[in-house]
Formats: sequence, structure tokens, C-alpha cells
Amino acid sequence: MKKITKDTTLKELMEIPELTDIILKYNFPCLGCPMAAQEKQFLKISDIAQMYKIDMEGFLKEANKMLTDKK
Repeated sequence: MKKITKDTTLKELMEIPELTDIILKYNFPCLGCPMAAQEKQFLKISDIAQMYKIDMEGFLKEANKMLTDKK
């Protein structure tokens, strides 16, 4: 994945183990949710952020910086 956007799905996000700490920092509640496990390929991270009042811009900035720094 080159860049994480608001349209990135939870499934795509969870496939990047390096992001675990950032995901936890922003309190994404869906990681252990049984319903999310069934819907993760459809759930966009922007929808999750809106539902749970997560700072989407801050998350995207940190996550993409981490991916850029990793290269």
C-alpha cells in the first residue's frame, strides 16, 4: 500500500503490522469487535473515525509518515 486515505478499508489497514501502535493510539475500537471482523473488507476508516470521533487527519498524517519513514 502506497498511501493510506480516508477510503482505505479496515482490512487493508490491519494488513500493515507496523501500524498497530498508531491504530491503538487513536483508539480504533474495531480491532477486537466481532461485527467488524465480518465487515472489515467493507468498512472504510473514515466511517469508523466519524462514528467514534477519531481524529482522521491526525491519524492519516502519522500513519503515512510511518509508511514513508519505513522505506
